[in-house]
Amino acid sequence: MDFVHRWIEDSAYAQALGVRLEAIDAENARLALPFDESLTNGDQVMHGGCAASLATLGAQAIARATLGEESGPWHTAALQVAYLAAAKSQGVTANARLQRGGKEICFVEVDVTGENGRAIAHATAVVHARFGAEPPELVRSAGDHGEADPGKMGPHIGRIPFIGGRGIAVEHMTGGTSRLVMPWCEANADAAGGVHEGALLSLLDTAGAMASWAVTGFGPYRAGTPAMHAQLLAPPPKDDLVAYGRNAQRDGALFFSDVEVAGASDGCIVARGTVFYRIVT
Repeated sequence: MDFVHRWIEDSAYAQALGVRLEAIDAENARLALPFDESLTNGDQVMHGGCAASLATLGAQAIARATLGEESGPWHTAALQVAYLAAAKSQGVTANARLQRGGKEICFVEVDVTGENGRAIAHATAVVHARFGAEPPELVRSAGDHGEADPGKMGPHIGRIPFIGGRGIAVEHMTGGTSRLVMPWCEANADAAGGVHEGALLSLLDTAGAMASWAVTGFGPYRAGTPAMHAQLLAPPPKDDLVAYGRNAQRDGALFFSDVEVAGASDGCIVARGTVFYRIVT
């Protein structure tokens, strides 16, 4: 399993977060993420992108161990994360388990728990091993309306420790739509050279949340992401990424926002998903 350890150790993003791979075999993996202020929303609560990152790290670790080093490159084709509780002022541990391994895909379940034993998040993932196949021909994003109004809240988002650490900036955030950019940088990189899936998922999550806030506007509200579903269409490229969020439905305090994430240089969609967000006004 040395190559799995090397992948995590050589991924600048995993190291920037402080992730440690504590145990790995063909069917189980355990990862630890100690608490650090840089991982929070600014209120000692770990950002949801951390749990999503641990989910994809755990799922890929299992898939790589199961299918072998020559089965790559890999990408998490589907990921469903349910956020069960907040991790406040404490580190977390992710336990990943193989549910079923196929010839080129693995189904993996991941549980994230806090240091106090409380369940923080539950995820299911499908990881695709490409066995050296050429990258797929990706569809170009239609983009959005081209407006650039970050609203009252947008300029402050980059000051949140975890989001600021990713370099994420809000270009637009009004009228139920959002557009966020995340530059490629070493701190967001995977060992393969592209953007790490965890960083991409953090951008997707944030874009969906901002599309929801773009409906209500700024206020002294309580908010959080109960769940997120994402599909990564290919291994993320070495490129700046643009996320387009659109609130598709509101049901009282509940918001369903669709997100596309595309490469900035070619506009091709590399991920898509839905963020289920809650804002108590």
